[in-house]
Amino acid sequence: MAVRPRARRSAAGERLSPQAQRAVNIVGAGLAGSLLALLLARRGLAVTLHERRPDPRQTQPERGRSINLALAARGMLALERAGVMDRVRPLLIPMRGRMVHELSGQTALQPYGQREHEVIWSVGRAALNRVLIEEAARHAGVSVRFNQQCLGAEVGRDRLRFRDEASGALHESALTPTIAADGAGSAVRASLAAAGHVSVHEEWLDHDYKELSVPPAAARQALERHALHIWPRGGFMLIALPNTDDSFTATLFLARAGAVSFAALARPPAVAEFFDRQFADVAPLMPDLLAEFASHPQGQLGTVHASAWQVAGRVLLLGDAAHAIVPFHGQGMNAAFEDCAVLDALLERQADWPTVFAQFEQSRRPNAAAIAQMALENYTEMRDAVLDARFVRRRDLALGLERRFPDRFIPRYSMVMFHPEIAYAEALRRGAVQAQLLEELDRGTGGEPDGALAEKLITERLSPISSARARS
Repeated sequence: MAVRPRARRSAAGERLSPQAQRAVNIVGAGLAGSLLALLLARRGLAVTLHERRPDPRQTQPERGRSINLALAARGMLALERAGVMDRVRPLLIPMRGRMVHELSGQTALQPYGQREHEVIWSVGRAALNRVLIEEAARHAGVSVRFNQQCLGAEVGRDRLRFRDEASGALHESALTPTIAADGAGSAVRASLAAAGHVSVHEEWLDHDYKELSVPPAAARQALERHALHIWPRGGFMLIALPNTDDSFTATLFLARAGAVSFAALARPPAVAEFFDRQFADVAPLMPDLLAEFASHPQGQLGTVHASAWQVAGRVLLLGDAAHAIVPFHGQGMNAAFEDCAVLDALLERQADWPTVFAQFEQSRRPNAAAIAQMALENYTEMRDAVLDARFVRRRDLALGLERRFPDRFIPRYSMVMFHPEIAYAEALRRGAVQAQLLEELDRGTGGEPDGALAEKLITERLSPISSARARS
């Protein structure tokens, strides 16, 4: 750790490297930006947090625009690092598994794991963002500036440009150092791309989403509160996550165009007929379905690939600004929070922003690519495979192998959701090996696998996970 012998200490007692006595800009006061502001302020930096939107503590949240969030172990670890879990915990609802609703109306719970702590947590985006902004803003080291539209970064001039949305006034600040956490549509990233500093590829799905709701009175009677509900229909699906007021936030994922698509649901009678036919058990619980379907925006889904996440040690892209992914593994927020924790940890050891930014990108890029791939694969699983007998059989087989070989075999979903000490890239690698093992051990009958063969193959192909990683 390169620090001066008499460097200041934070309240928690960490030694601070020289850059900790300098100012830093964060563009975007969403989930990642506000959490990062708090982490850096706790380390002793003077943080200016710039946000395009009005102060969410003084306005109503935008409805129908954001997919409900699933908080998992990686995100919780970052929140604990920032010391805010006590405030976040009341916002959380545990979901122990997927409640699968078949077309026939039959339901079955598919647990996420097999240990008591192996749950994921539903949380409202607006409520979580409000808590994080409150915690950041109350810190003496954080200045939050709302209604500030970022117009871009000029690396050559070392300037960050803004427009005040209230007055229309234009103003600038020093760019170095700036961390852009301004989301999938990042204005900072766009300006860097326009100047030729990075190239960006946005890979859009041909499926969109629309957010709907199930009000509390109806939900209490018919929907299990501690589950993520899913209506898989092959080429599309509906999901519903619980809220603290006993309502559910439902999201329809559907092709943009085609015979079964959003384009085919342009008129209310078509919407009503579609929901009555495909989601007959939940449609009666949605009294505002037609009004919400007409008024709520239709969102796009895609993956962002940027050729570089940092430029000359002056500006860094983080979270969705660097690597936005589709939401089907529930890891977009968790990956962004993990970004924040990794960057904070690097500041313990390094003395200059160029080194920190470069090491951050080197560390996180393989993991961002891995979770992007796994998120896309999980869409197929959620909308289709969960009803497949082979999928259910191999899932049960995987859980059995985990019980027998806990130091070597952990299902890929569990590695991603419940084991933050296992990197995304390692989960992807081990998951591929394990998928081949399941292929070879599956007898096709649902019975126990050949025990001796299972031990031989697993011992040969899967190295032991360290004792720290095997803790349960």
